[in-house]
Amino acid sequence: MEVVLLGTGAADGWPNPFCRCDSCLDALRRGEVRGQTAALVDDELLIDCGPEVPGAASRHGRTLAGVGHLLITHAHADHLGPQVLLSRSWVPGAGPLEVVGPAAALEVCVPWIGPGDPVRLVPVAAGDRLTVGGYDVRVLPARHRVFDDGDAVLYDVTGPDGARILWATDTGPWPEDWFAAVRGARYDAVFLEETLGDREDISQAHLGLPRFEDLIRSLRSAGAVDDHSEIVAVHLGHHNPPLDQLAGRLGEHGARAGFDGEVVNCDPAARR
Repeated sequence: MEVVLLGTGAADGWPNPFCRCDSCLDALRRGEVRGQTAALVDDELLIDCGPEVPGAASRHGRTLAGVGHLLITHAHADHLGPQVLLSRSWVPGAGPLEVVGPAAALEVCVPWIGPGDPVRLVPVAAGDRLTVGGYDVRVLPARHRVFDDGDAVLYDVTGPDGARILWATDTGPWPEDWFAAVRGARYDAVFLEETLGDREDISQAHLGLPRFEDLIRSLRSAGAVDDHSEIVAVHLGHHNPPLDQLAGRLGEHGARAGFDGEVVNCDPAARR
């Protein structure tokens, strides 16, 4: 399974374009600009699609022409820019598209689908399991919401080759009973949000460094993460320390910061 990170930033990106904090200025000096978090899997499955994402794909030398399936975690604007459905419809022969997500997110898409557009909406909720193309997709709960509990989800995706990933953004800390759904998963890669750095007081619906570290420890205890698992922090915001400091703190827990345009190759054969 090939996962291309089309963006690894929080809703406002990193750096925040209106900010002069040390973290933002450091990112500018490095030329490391993170856009809205999304991933392209095997050129056919797109996970989240904020309004910046189609342009990001082009800037990273990727096309979305082969995407037949879109997984949406929730309807916040950095995760769902439904206007992409309109621009896609302008391409002759674009082919069918399956859009999977919470019912509330799919409602946002409806006005952007023209009569006769080959777009199929598939509502899901936490606890569902379905086949999406050649992928086995389990829908997990998120400690996050747009308006109502349950209108945001996470995804556990297994590819045709057996590679398995956890896409876990946006979410706050998990209750203990949620780990039963991922027990023994031994993910090849975990893409876990780490939005708040040391400012966890801002929100209960996102992870900062302490909560990120706690969640990784719990995933290890549940057997969802092991020494083979690649742990990639995404949805990174400017409340984090400058990147050198962040790298050290994530590294203490076997994790690292993702970067825009990065290609993560998940090879289940490496476990054998």
